Amino acid sequence: MTIAENSLFVRFFLTIWLGLKQAFPESGIGRWCGALSGWAYRQASGSVICRFVWREGRLPMAWPNSLACRCVTGLVNIPCTIVKTIWKAGEPVWQDSLVCRALTTLGGGTFFFLGLFMLVMLAAPHEMWNNLYGLLGAVGLTALFILGSASRQRSRLEVDALGPYMFFYGCLIILAAAGSASTGLSLRFLLFHITSLLLVLVVVSGVRSYEQLQLTVALAVLGVSIAAVYGCYQGYKGVEVIASLQDMTVNEGMPGRVYSFFDNPNNFAELLTMLLPLDLALFLNAHWRGKILSLLSLCFGVAALGMTYGRSCWIGAALAVVVFLALMDWRWVPVLILAGIAALPFLPTSIYNRILTITNTKDSSVQYRFEIYSTSWNLLKDNWIKGVGLGSDVTHRAFTLGAYPSISDGNYPLHCHNNYMQMWLETGIWGILSFLGLLLWQLKQGVKAFRRSMDPRVKRMLAASIGAFCGIMVVSVAEYTWYYPRNMFTYWFLFGVIAACVKLVKLEQKQK
Repeated sequence: MTIAENSLFVRFFLTIWLGLKQAFPESGIGRWCGALSGWAYRQASGSVICRFVWREGRLPMAWPNSLACRCVTGLVNIPCTIVKTIWKAGEPVWQDSLVCRALTTLGGGTFFFLGLFMLVMLAAPHEMWNNLYGLLGAVGLTALFILGSASRQRSRLEVDALGPYMFFYGCLIILAAAGSASTGLSLRFLLFHITSLLLVLVVVSGVRSYEQLQLTVALAVLGVSIAAVYGCYQGYKGVEVIASLQDMTVNEGMPGRVYSFFDNPNNFAELLTMLLPLDLALFLNAHWRGKILSLLSLCFGVAALGMTYGRSCWIGAALAVVVFLALMDWRWVPVLILAGIAALPFLPTSIYNRILTITNTKDSSVQYRFEIYSTSWNLLKDNWIKGVGLGSDVTHRAFTLGAYPSISDGNYPLHCHNNYMQMWLETGIWGILSFLGLLLWQLKQGVKAFRRSMDPRVKRMLAASIGAFCGIMVVSVAEYTWYYPRNMFTYWFLFGVIAACVKLVKLEQKQK
């Protein structure tokens, strides 16, 4: 660290960064961008659409004090109530027990063990990972939190913090599994959704300060950084070109796509899209030692993302940065766009050529994707109200049993290659509406909390997590990002980070 601190290289780039940061707002371009963004903000904030979107709906306002919310919160917290009652009844005995004291102490640090879980999950090779580990980990973390709540009277699973749409979404997921065309095939996917919901609950309930959230996020970022380093090593050694993953007729000279520990380059790229923005927040919030480590992690992550050649994830990651800057300081957005355009000629040829294929309809992967959409639409037209049941295995089975037209290669889609179409097909119209309502409500809560927070660290983490979530939502238009369960768990972990930041802002306001 002493070497890094005294390094001319590090000091040089830190000096440039600080100089730009201080000089830009006072420059002509900075004032022009500020005036333009201020005008755009005033126009947007005064519009009917903005007022409609920004207002607090009647349902979310009524939810915290509603009978339904109290009942759901009470039912979910029955285990917490039981352990609290047992602890209170025999407190002198439990206080003298080393094991009991150790369990309650460890339970108070659930946020740390959540971070460790994410680290291990993201750094585990594909061959060593079993999705059952995800369920066991989520259940274990929840149990640890419940045990830790025994000696903490205010500690509980904060279901109410997730709003009414999470309740509706959860109910419709259960109904989709129960009413599935094949309940046996749906059971595995129901367990994936339960794992995801438990992770969200542990994040929002277990975090009580920014320092705790930062440690949880840092451990998760460390996990994906290990994967990124290995991905860069794969790129250096060379990866076999797989025809089904890249059309070489329009990607001439493109090397094999790196996939690190995740079996598929798209899976790896999606994880990087979700977590690299959080690394950016850690970089901005850290002291100089943390900045150096975060910067190294960012460099490996960005390089690995480039070597995945995941076009939709490049777009998603770029959007994440734009949203981050738009929240932090609008004036940097035009600068970023101009810098991005200016950087295009300096990109590696293979990456530059890959960017040019984004809108190339001659690319076989693009053509195949549209064939999947067309085939999936045939099934959706017949099942748009109720859906066919939870899980991509059920939708694949419905294609074959319904004798629908296949794709040009004679196969049926394993999934819709689109999160929203897939959810609609699985859970029906009410399922997709509750899902979209949940996502949009959480983003709105995040933006509102960002504006109200006085803690710059929380604001940066909120801006990064909102940006990352916007990025992965865009990627979800072209990819089914939940097909690989580790990606699904990370998706909901990111959702939980936004919810935890919103909670911290509310606690901050109560302490005023």
